[in-house]
Amino acid sequence: MTIKLGVPSKGRLMEKTFDWFGARGVTLARTGSDREYAGAVDGVTGVELVLLSAGEIPRELAAGRIHLGVTGIDLIHEKLAAWDQRVEVMAELGFGFADLILAVPNCWVDVDTLDDLDAAAAAFRARHGFRLRIATKYHRLVREFLKQAGVADYQIVDSQGATEGTVKNETAEAIADITSSGETLRANHLKILSDGLILKSQACLLRARGADVSADEGRDLADLLDKLGL
Repeated sequence: MTIKLGVPSKGRLMEKTFDWFGARGVTLARTGSDREYAGAVDGVTGVELVLLSAGEIPRELAAGRIHLGVTGIDLIHEKLAAWDQRVEVMAELGFGFADLILAVPNCWVDVDTLDDLDAAAAAFRARHGFRLRIATKYHRLVREFLKQAGVADYQIVDSQGATEGTVKNETAEAIADITSSGETLRANHLKILSDGLILKSQACLLRARGADVSADEGRDLADLLDKLGL
């Protein structure tokens, strides 16, 4: 048996993860074509590279099918209830920075805070006969955030892509999404509420608390973490 390390299978997150491990003497490499999800690990023994989508890694960690994984902490919080009982953050990796934010149209000049949004949501329902729609793929995080803020008169609209365009397309009145530079928000005439930061995210290395580890695997895991300086 081997220690299974789950890493994003494509894009800058994969490249930056490979760089982070490489700088610590552990070489990760994709083998075969871009359509093959196979990889190799050099610099330590007993470690297998598993290439997955960033969104799959929280599930695989929680199920104990991989021992370690790299993904955004936003996905861990969103996809895993009681996440800190199921995974342990071993390291913040210093890349993949993004903020999960709540944004509304620029033309809502009287809506700048969550209290303003609460009032606007009540007025919206009275006027239109249905709840104000917030487009997002982060259902759990948005609901928890708005519950704590006392905002209740809204509905979640699932959006798995191009969330910023939902307001222009009139399928939502507000959005909650990840942003790094804010350029896409500005291009779609949206503004972040002044107290609308839901979560600051970055890529993290995480360990599955429930993964079975034999004595040999435990030694291999300890060797890997030692090599990484953890």
